[in-house]
Amino acid sequence: MKKNNKKTGIFDVQYRALTIGIILAVATVGFEGLAITTIAPKLAQSLNGIHLYGWIFSAFLLSQIIGAMVIGNQIDKNGLFKSFVVSILIFVAGIVIAATSINMQMLIGGRAFQGFGAGALLTCVYSSIALSYPDELRTKILAAFSSAYVLPALIGPYMAGLLAESLSWRFVFWFVLPFIVLAVFLTLPSFRKLQAENTFAPSEQRGNYKEIYAVLLTLGTGLLLAGLGFLPDWKGITMSAVGVMIMIQPLRKLLPEGAFVVRRGLPATIVSRGLFVASFLAVESYVVLALTTVKGFSADIAGLIVAAGAISWSVAAWFQSKLDERDHGNGRKKRVIVGIGFMIIGVALVILIIGLPGNGVVFAILSQILTGFGIGLAHPTTGAIALQHAKAGEAGAVSANIQFIDAFGPGLGIGIGGALIAISGTVGWGVLTGIMLALSMQFLCLLFSFIISFRIATKEI
Repeated sequence: MKKNNKKTGIFDVQYRALTIGIILAVATVGFEGLAITTIAPKLAQSLNGIHLYGWIFSAFLLSQIIGAMVIGNQIDKNGLFKSFVVSILIFVAGIVIAATSINMQMLIGGRAFQGFGAGALLTCVYSSIALSYPDELRTKILAAFSSAYVLPALIGPYMAGLLAESLSWRFVFWFVLPFIVLAVFLTLPSFRKLQAENTFAPSEQRGNYKEIYAVLLTLGTGLLLAGLGFLPDWKGITMSAVGVMIMIQPLRKLLPEGAFVVRRGLPATIVSRGLFVASFLAVESYVVLALTTVKGFSADIAGLIVAAGAISWSVAAWFQSKLDERDHGNGRKKRVIVGIGFMIIGVALVILIIGLPGNGVVFAILSQILTGFGIGLAHPTTGAIALQHAKAGEAGAVSANIQFIDAFGPGLGIGIGGALIAISGTVGWGVLTGIMLALSMQFLCLLFSFIISFRIATKEI
């Protein structure tokens, strides 16, 4: 009799294959992302492109917008299997291009292919979660999603730094290919069985235009970031202004209705998430640059410091899933607010460490732990809250919203930070001043995210 009361878990028979597939797919993408963060300074120096440093990340993240929107639209029409296959193939093509790059422009192109594939792949993952798991299991699978970064976090940054120091940064790209093959081999059977419901209404055909808006937004953002890099020259001012004008309408179409006024519910959830995700990834990117170019750390040691934040993220994600199980989701909003609070403290500590003399390795690790723990609480929780708002037939659309903001926010934030570094070099302020300006901007983003998080609204489970 008691056996019937046993709680369902994400590794039970009906979910096991899909759960393992999701973890493998995310871990593969996670390794690549964490590794690039560590080797980016050496990579930029090797290809004589330190002035384009931000584009190593922005090209990847901005192209995720197109990947997320294209695949998000296709999932609801044609199901997950074909979308997943295409996503993997494009991702692999990007890895090959990046690994064989002979200049910074070719590398940026490869990163763009990688970003498209990664954005599409993660949208497939979010859609599979919305379609396959009941609400009470979603924070658990999203915690497993975050925990898929544990192994990459443990070995990725350090191994990438070691490869870059002893062999070449190119080996960091080649290294992941066997793991991608393994992930595909184990994941495809699960995605073949899972198909999205084709419940489109005629009015929803406007979703076809989202791909066009995604392209326009990417072009506009690219113009803005490129223009900022030319400031204070008049050409930079013109390019930036044109970029902003191009961006406005696509943003209105791609963000949930009410996002510009931060309406309670899904709009506030998406905006708050976009700000704190942007801050976390931008801080992580520029901390590595600061540690290696300003503080004099080797790439492998800098990788270990960044790994502390990624591991802390995974621990916090597991912790919030336990809290969610205990309070049946009623404390989700509070966990987001507390998580962003931890991030604010962590980033403030980062700014203090970089600005003061000495290496501050202990405090650098502590800052990463605090920031990682904060996003570990907030990231899977906002994902679960957003998916609560998905209506029948809208799993792909809401999943694309999540992936869109996870790509656009960091792409814009890291890009602006890179532009600030370029401007600092142009006017003679130096790299340190540019890094400090970039980190300070992320601190402000977190403060705004914290304020907006009070407008998040959850539904009764």
